[in-house]
Amino acid sequence: MLRRLCAAVCLAASATQAAPPADTIRWVAQDVPPHFSFVQGQPPRSVAELGRGEVDGFMRVLLARMPEFRHEFVEASTARYEAESRRGETLCSSLHVRTPERLQWLYFSHLYPPLISREIHVIVPRQRLAELAQARPGDGRLVLADLLKRQDLRLLLARDRAFGAQIDTLLSHQVVPRLAVGAQLSTQLLDMLRAGRMDYTLEYPSVVKEYLARVGDPGALVALPVAEGLSTLLATVSCSRTPQGRRHIEAIDAAVRKLAREPNREAWVRQWRGNRAEPQDMKRLNAYMDERARGGPRIE
Repeated sequence: MLRRLCAAVCLAASATQAAPPADTIRWVAQDVPPHFSFVQGQPPRSVAELGRGEVDGFMRVLLARMPEFRHEFVEASTARYEAESRRGETLCSSLHVRTPERLQWLYFSHLYPPLISREIHVIVPRQRLAELAQARPGDGRLVLADLLKRQDLRLLLARDRAFGAQIDTLLSHQVVPRLAVGAQLSTQLLDMLRAGRMDYTLEYPSVVKEYLARVGDPGALVALPVAEGLSTLLATVSCSRTPQGRRHIEAIDAAVRKLAREPNREAWVRQWRGNRAEPQDMKRLNAYMDERARGGPRIE
């Protein structure tokens, strides 16, 4: 009896040691509150430490539907994401928009439709507001194409950052200074804007609001809508264009479709957006999730 018990224990121990480790998805983490926020200045160490902004809040909901994977978060700039992907390492990100150039080294899928908070704005110091307000047409939106022609205004953007097809096309025809920044890209650029190092930049208004609250200077910068900002793309998820990255993007895409098919959609939307969901956002979200629930994978 004792011999059989010892054999069973040894067999169980051997099986445990032989079990393959759980597949791990390594996620790019960048401190861009309120979309994705670091905990006390550090990237999250687990899903439980994810914030509740637009991006990290959606990840908190989505990754709970992927129990077969471990999830790690790596503080990495866009340049590092590209470099590691091109070297054959695998990372995934919910922070990068699709561009034709990135399709060379990334797989992409979709997460949810554009929310009102994802509309790109021109960010200016408050003392320039009156001057720029005169350049707005009747609908109250600046025309970025006109603004880019002004030689008296200095624009500075983060290197490697994309803003959506329409704005990126405009920028491609201009010589725009780009700053190499790390994973805390928004903080660095907005610090420089407050210090007068340039006249304007491009950013989400919710990011600026969070930044100004954090530095205790709520009136220093103003967000002005631009006509071209309405072309913001679907929120995307990407993984390195490697065999492992292909498996990961397929699993993430399947989890989105699983989320879309859940009968109590309102429950996870409340968990994600709380009381911040705009009626217009909810209409677009439900239409998008209805389509995702019926359709197959959306991977490119």
